[in-house]
Amino acid sequence: MQKNIIEKIWDEHVVKAHDEGPDIFAIDVMLLHEVTSPQAFAELRKRGLNVFQKERLFSTVDHSIPTDSSRHKPSDPLAKEQIDTLRKNVKASGVKLFDIDSGEQGIVHVIGPEQGITQPGMTLVCGDSHTSTHGAFGALAFGVGTSEVGHVLATGCILQQRPKTMRVNFKGMPPANVYAKDIIMALIQTLGVDGANGYCIEYSGEWIKGLSMEGRMTLCNMSIECGARAGLVAPDQVTYEHLKGKPHAPKGEQWEKAVAAWSHFVSDSDASFDHELDLDLSQLKPMVSWGTNPEQSVNILGSIPKLSDLPEDKKIAGKKALDYMGFDQSRDISGIPIQWAFLGSCTNGRIEDLRVAAEIIKGKKVHEKVTFYVVPGSEQVQDQAEKEGLTEIFKEAGAIVRKPGCSMCIGMNSDKVPHGERCISTSNRNFIGRQGTGSYTHLASPATVTASAIEGKITAAG
Repeated sequence: MQKNIIEKIWDEHVVKAHDEGPDIFAIDVMLLHEVTSPQAFAELRKRGLNVFQKERLFSTVDHSIPTDSSRHKPSDPLAKEQIDTLRKNVKASGVKLFDIDSGEQGIVHVIGPEQGITQPGMTLVCGDSHTSTHGAFGALAFGVGTSEVGHVLATGCILQQRPKTMRVNFKGMPPANVYAKDIIMALIQTLGVDGANGYCIEYSGEWIKGLSMEGRMTLCNMSIECGARAGLVAPDQVTYEHLKGKPHAPKGEQWEKAVAAWSHFVSDSDASFDHELDLDLSQLKPMVSWGTNPEQSVNILGSIPKLSDLPEDKKIAGKKALDYMGFDQSRDISGIPIQWAFLGSCTNGRIEDLRVAAEIIKGKKVHEKVTFYVVPGSEQVQDQAEKEGLTEIFKEAGAIVRKPGCSMCIGMNSDKVPHGERCISTSNRNFIGRQGTGSYTHLASPATVTASAIEGKITAAG
């Protein structure tokens, strides 16, 4: 029987299937961080259980860790407690920790791929909703709750309902100033924040084949924002070249065997999906969010919609978003003043993102009324940016280059947008208070964020 990639991975990991309920589902790798793991470890201790197969578990500090010089001694007592607790838990259980100053620390969804931990055909979970990032490698990766983190710690399995499957076919090629971030935002605008509820999505098309792994990770990262359980791209030569030589990737003869096995994880030619969607890329423009969820976006040459133009079931959310953001209907999105700009996160904190931004800002200056944070996604990205001279370019332009961490993506550390101020951000969510109580967030690509930081207002690059 012909199968799609999602069905192939799923069927290889079902320990026991249940017609009337969730399957017992095996997990190959779990990534841990300091926020969603303490309760899970505590539950194991309470039940007298040991960690199952510690070699499949990897941890880092990213959400709460400060990105300035206080990272070694966080002033926030909760952050300090979370970080110290993770260190104690992983030490006691023998789990690998990528700690600060190891040269390997970073955002959990950045370090997994750069370490070669994420591989095609595997199942991967983390107590973080943007675990779908790892689907860029042809893995079935999704976020889980704290109780499920505990299940994987103890058994290597979780209970999961078999998902519906969707294929998004990207048609044509995008203009030169349109990036993966713009395309996933356009898809979310099309589907809505709940349009893919219950689905896992495979992304396909000619554009995908030429897309870098960084671009694929950005694309898969925001799958959750249209309601999908996961998003993935079938592995190919681009995938293999990116993985080869990574610390945890197979070596020698095992490499050739692995590639042969990985090549099986593609959708068969006659495979079917529960739903298929085509998205034409040829006419797309850079995207910017105007509201308080990623669906509420427009192209940068467009205007904030009239409530009367929104579908009936979107009007209430639209009215609340306009009221919160302080916008008039039909206002152009371009030209809105900003006070902050943020380049980073598990969506756009990789070396390719920093290269795009550095090329735009080289020889220019950050606007005098804008604070521009540049936060590498990992210590490896940080080191590479320094070697390539990108860090110096940012500093000369007046940007503030921070240490690796989730930073301003989420108001769970000291990097916050002040109350009443507006930030254009490469992060993945613009919910109310996401970047700080009373702050306003506009999602965009690294190119748009950088151009806006220079101009002091929302502006397209180029």
